[in-house]
Amino acid sequence: MCASLPMRPPHLRFSQRPGELQTAAEDDARFVVAGNASAYLFCAMKYKSHPAGFVVPAQPVKASKPPSGADWVHEIKHDGYRMIVRRNGPSVRLYSRNGNDWTSRLSAIATAARRIKARSFTIDGEAVVLGPDGLSLFEELSRREGARAAILYAFDLIEHDGKDMRNLPFLDRKAALARLLRNTEAGILFNEHIAGEGAVVFAHACDLGAEGIVSKKIDSTYRSGPCRVWIKVRNPASIAVQQERSEKWNR
Repeated sequence: MCASLPMRPPHLRFSQRPGELQTAAEDDARFVVAGNASAYLFCAMKYKSHPAGFVVPAQPVKASKPPSGADWVHEIKHDGYRMIVRRNGPSVRLYSRNGNDWTSRLSAIATAARRIKARSFTIDGEAVVLGPDGLSLFEELSRREGARAAILYAFDLIEHDGKDMRNLPFLDRKAALARLLRNTEAGILFNEHIAGEGAVVFAHACDLGAEGIVSKKIDSTYRSGPCRVWIKVRNPASIAVQQERSEKWNR
């Protein structure tokens, strides 16, 4: 409903004060037009419930095969929990894709975020527990000790020192993220991307036993919700996909 309104999309926005966030509902309240008051009220109620500093993450769309061409790069998809990591001065919060606070559970990631030299940032990434083979162990995230040892594979930078990065091209945001994390030794890792044919990268990811890949258009901006310029292709032989099939079969 919100996305169909003839004005700004209902994403969270950054306020005029550096390092602070405000909801699109709060920002758009000044722009209510006749006939749409009830629709805007619905949006305000929906988005005002999110915690301060939380940004609804972009969600890749599923596909059976990855895109190809020079306009795309590809990242390994790790099997974990999607996280928005928000730092504002000394305050650090880790939010799940639904806005739940996971800061105390994922202590290694929170500690790493506090050590990064910046006034503020909002990072999008995946919290994972790695096994000896370097692959993620999804079930370990449900264990208290496993979650404490989880790391974040960071793959996007939404805000940095009060600057909203979302309208920058993806590769520019990724380069800024690499600079932000260049001295980070543990807890938060930069998720590398690969430029090349999507089918070749996907085959390599399958050989490694990864869950799959996410292909991203190099000039794309960051938008919350379903994102057609982020394309997810899953490895049918991965443990994650096999477990999902088993759960569906046993229902």
